[in-house]
Amino acid sequence: MALQALVFYLFAFVAVASGVMVVTSRNPVHSVLFLILAFFNAAGLFVLMGAEFLAMILVVVYVGAVAVLFLFVVMMLDINFVELRQGFARYLPIGGLIGLVLLAELILIVGVWSFAPEVAVVAASPIPQDVTNTEALGQVIYTHYVLAFQTAGIVLLVAMIGAIVLTLRQRPGVKRQSIDKQNLRRPEDVVEVVKVTRGGGV
Repeated sequence: MALQALVFYLFAFVAVASGVMVVTSRNPVHSVLFLILAFFNAAGLFVLMGAEFLAMILVVVYVGAVAVLFLFVVMMLDINFVELRQGFARYLPIGGLIGLVLLAELILIVGVWSFAPEVAVVAASPIPQDVTNTEALGQVIYTHYVLAFQTAGIVLLVAMIGAIVLTLRQRPGVKRQSIDKQNLRRPEDVVEVVKVTRGGGV
């Protein structure tokens, strides 16, 4: 039990420290690397809680796809971060106002937060040994929360389509292929027969 508590505090400390470094790092590549470290430590905490499926999903989806994709995007795009930070003072009042609103909301939430009466009963109830973590999670998501799960999927789909539409812009001077124009072309429009005289050029 002491070893489990020691591992928990180790994972928790590294996760919190990595989260702080994500926000405070000046180099965006270092921020993404600290984000990956935070994901790994959060996965370790999930394993300690017995949620192996969530830990694997966190590593495979977030570390293997989202964080690595974000890292490649940051490294491949030539972003001038010095130029981006020049307008920081202009947005400081609005950012401070939003921060105060979020702080007030957190204080209100913490002030009225309390355990539900049935939490102690549920925590003390025995966990069935014949049901795996993945099966139990699937039963909960696809029975009690199937509407919320499908709604979240639709919201993510709309967000993905919106991101594609916003970033898909037509740039002038770039030649693009038009299948319709190619199918409608006639030979006489693109081929010119020239009669060459003897001894002369084209």
